[in-house]
Amino acid sequence: MNILERLKNTLKKTKEKFKEIISTDNLEKLEEGLLSADIGIQLTKNLIEKCKKTPGDKKEVLKKELIKILSIPYKENFFSLPKVVLIIGVNGSGKTTKVGKLAYYYKTNNKKVIIASADTYRDGATEQLKIWAERINTEIVLSQKGQDAAAVVFDAIISAQKRKLDMVLVDTAGRLHTRKELIEELKKIVRIITKVKNSQPEEIFLTIDASVGQNGIEQAKIFQKEIGVTGIIVTKLDGTAKGGILIPIAYELKLPIRYIGCGENIEDLIPFSAEDFVNTIFDFEN
Repeated sequence: MNILERLKNTLKKTKEKFKEIISTDNLEKLEEGLLSADIGIQLTKNLIEKCKKTPGDKKEVLKKELIKILSIPYKENFFSLPKVVLIIGVNGSGKTTKVGKLAYYYKTNNKKVIIASADTYRDGATEQLKIWAERINTEIVLSQKGQDAAAVVFDAIISAQKRKLDMVLVDTAGRLHTRKELIEELKKIVRIITKVKNSQPEEIFLTIDASVGQNGIEQAKIFQKEIGVTGIIVTKLDGTAKGGILIPIAYELKLPIRYIGCGENIEDLIPFSAEDFVNTIFDFEN
């Protein structure tokens, strides 16, 4: 199954939601529909104003606007080998699974990868990641429950430097964005990475569960303020009609959506394309 087919399967529920929204020419009903899709109040007002002022098919007007909103430019950061990618997010957002799938994705793009299992809180987190590492035949630095997470990351980077590996993927403990001590632990990890590499981590990806809707944006704002985020990974899109949440995520956070989860299989983490996403949710014929 190619990427577009996987995207269509993933966004079935979201597409049904948008078909219901776009089927009306009544702007008041369109506004209600966009709000019900978790687009957000201010963005919905802006989109309705655009539809009022722009002649032509409202569907095409919306498509163009949404592609524009979602097309946030980014560049692949690289400061020094090994490239370090830190995965953060709240409990249950799918971080550990996405670390495994990211490792697979990078390996298929000829990168030599090591995983740092720095979730030292959750029972079974290290074992889960170990299974992923064995499955994709990649290196891993394991941790013990209660161990200093920053020390695990330090060991992984040193190991990668010695072996001349390309990338370190860091799985971190799920944490509430409101828990100051857990945010401080993340800051410590970033400081250790900076000290060992003489540079910041190249990427800090925040995982957001699509099904939580607008709550995910509020979480992201705090992580962005406290830690700094370079991109978003949206998970669990296949189980929700709230795929439209990607739109206010991009609009409010001004952060690029880098990857989206399209299912349970190892290859079901794909790079995000604004055009493919919007065209898929507006393709009501298929």
